[in-house]
Amino acid sequence: MENADKNRSSAAVFILLGFSDYPYLQVPLFLLFLTIYVVSVMGNVGMIVIIKINPKLHTPMYFFLKHLSFVDFCYSTIVTPKLLENLIVEDRSISFKACITQFSTGVACVITEMVMLAVMSYDRFVAICYPLLYTVSMSPKCCALLVTVAYSWGIISSIVLTYSLLVLSFCETKIINNFVCEYSVFLFASCSDKHFSETIFSITANLNTFSSLIIILTSYLFICITILKMHSASGRYKAFSTCASHLTAVTIFYGTILFLYCIPNTKNSWLVVKVGSVFYAVVIPMLNPLIYSLRNNHVMETVMGMQIWKIFPAPRLKCT
Repeated sequence: MENADKNRSSAAVFILLGFSDYPYLQVPLFLLFLTIYVVSVMGNVGMIVIIKINPKLHTPMYFFLKHLSFVDFCYSTIVTPKLLENLIVEDRSISFKACITQFSTGVACVITEMVMLAVMSYDRFVAICYPLLYTVSMSPKCCALLVTVAYSWGIISSIVLTYSLLVLSFCETKIINNFVCEYSVFLFASCSDKHFSETIFSITANLNTFSSLIIILTSYLFICITILKMHSASGRYKAFSTCASHLTAVTIFYGTILFLYCIPNTKNSWLVVKVGSVFYAVVIPMLNPLIYSLRNNHVMETVMGMQIWKIFPAPRLKCT
């Protein structure tokens, strides 16, 4: 009986409706999301390259930012291509295996980003509150360990959540009013008891969201106390400016998550959920490199230097 349920689940097919309720918006939405995706890929890959080639950016803060850009690139690549495909094709079906793969890899990226943002807040806390100990506390070995923890915890959480879905049985075909394989998609499509899966999801989601948020808020509480104790106005401005980009990214990221948490589960809320999910999954990966690059002189200098090099290439020397 158990093997029969597993075989039926593996043969299940989901139909992701996406934004098919608005046929007149299919082409404009495709062009919009394609533009966002291209900007996101170029921004995140460009950020990684810039940090790699500029020696001034070989610091712990940019080491973490490089990995944050990599996670954003992976997440947008996991979600957006399928979204674009569903906007231009009639067949919006996705197999159970493809859907569970998209879900597991997407969850790993999201939770890794949560931990990475918490790690970056800790980095700012040490840099501002204990500047004399910064080089020792945030040594290359420590930074590598923190990044390893972020990726490892993201993978472990993804495995736990994926397992909680694999124990369910699914109907052969299910129409899903969404554009991405989220946890709610599998619960809606399941034909078996969902109590175990819902409990695991609630524990894992709340643990990751609120524990990382507590670390961030605690770090910024001590940062604010330290900044307020500074006597120099220029020193306070400089200290705050080093946190502004990260604080903006955290506000957008967690603001969107908490907004989606608060939406009531009703039929009329599906459009709001889809719009919020698009912002969370597609737009935020594009915003992060823009937020960090526009507020950083070293990054902008590197970008301008690369552009000037393309416009005015170095002269070739003629051999005589």
